[in-house]
Amino acid sequence: MDFFAQYKYLILPISVWFFIQLFKLICDLIKTHKFNFKRILGAGGMPSSHSAVVTTIATMIGKSNGIDTPLFALSVMFAFVVMYDAAGIRRAAGKQAKLLNKLVETPGLTNIQVQEKLVEVLGHTPVQVVVGAIIGVIVGLIFA
Repeated sequence: MDFFAQYKYLILPISVWFFIQLFKLICDLIKTHKFNFKRILGAGGMPSSHSAVVTTIATMIGKSNGIDTPLFALSVMFAFVVMYDAAGIRRAAGKQAKLLNKLVETPGLTNIQVQEKLVEVLGHTPVQVVVGAIIGVIVGLIFA
């Protein structure tokens, strides 16, 4: 058995994550003309690599085990939780971080001293999540 076939449930989702993060790094480089290595590991942006990874796995499981199996149901529910978290909870936390950074930076408003700004890009818009999910389904269908 070849290596890819044996480990495709790990290799394919990790590859999807890597290429989406690389895409975001390149887009950021083009936009800002600065190399930001944090972009390769960071959250947020278009498309959602989290959504792409979980939908790739769910699609692969559905294609190989059937969509009427408990494993497929589990993978779909896991994907929904991850995507809800990305577009809901983490996005809200990013909005709060942006507001707190603005409050701390406003002269005369607070005496709070901070060592570094809070990370503002944590979550995704619903469109970023949907695009990531579409990529994941397509990759899962083609390569599974």
